[in-house]
Amino acid sequence: MRICLLGILCAGVLSGCSTAREAPQQAATAQDFPRTAEGKPDFTGVWAGPGFRHTGKDTDSATVRLYTDAKMAPMKPEGKSLFYRAHTGNVRVDDPTAVCLPNGLTRQIPSPYAQQFIQTSNQLVVLYEYMHFFRVIPFGAPNRPHAADSQPTYMGDSIAWWDGDTLVIDTVALNEWILDAYHPDDGGSRWHSDRAHVVERIKFTDGLNASYDVTIDDPAIFTAPWVENWSMQRKPTWKIFEFVCDDNDRCRGGNCTASDAQKTSTQ
Repeated sequence: MRICLLGILCAGVLSGCSTAREAPQQAATAQDFPRTAEGKPDFTGVWAGPGFRHTGKDTDSATVRLYTDAKMAPMKPEGKSLFYRAHTGNVRVDDPTAVCLPNGLTRQIPSPYAQQFIQTSNQLVVLYEYMHFFRVIPFGAPNRPHAADSQPTYMGDSIAWWDGDTLVIDTVALNEWILDAYHPDDGGSRWHSDRAHVVERIKFTDGLNASYDVTIDDPAIFTAPWVENWSMQRKPTWKIFEFVCDDNDRCRGGNCTASDAQKTSTQ
């Protein structure tokens, strides 16, 4: 069992959100973590991603993490209006996940739900518990070009390669979409453009932990790439559970109704 958030991420409960990073792990030796028959680090397993406290135990505490303002590169003069979106009163714009639209890659990374890695010699499959999104990521030569016919999607076009013992995942062709679960008290959201380029670098720090560094390069908004430093923890006893967003969709067509708990709450 694990303790995780149920329902829509961080809507109206930002007091529980966190951007803090766990204490850094010691560098791993070659004997500290599993390897494939080809000698590559083997990330196969279920992981608590950046959206967990990483207790080192079977149970863990989920926390909605945001990208850290202080780590972001300066914005271009025209970038602020693209990045910050004012509250409109239309849930399909203010938080599309409330009507079961996808998280998108950048928001999915720090989501407080488990994820399962299935690694083979030629590809990595990532299964996300939240909304049951998935990525099928082919391995190949470093810094190779993406397919010329890649079309923008919520999760983008991802390719992977090895930099020594570091797994590198390079993603382009992302829809213009929400960056993270940022919702200030006065409403609004943060977005990335359709020119965003995301690079994930994952490396074991010991047998159960890995560093997870995310570089975001969005030339429509920022003057330079910037890096968010997170981590992941493998959970050998965990499995991915069924998640059906529509079962809890109280905002069909953008018209929201309160749940029974909300109707009786005094908060």
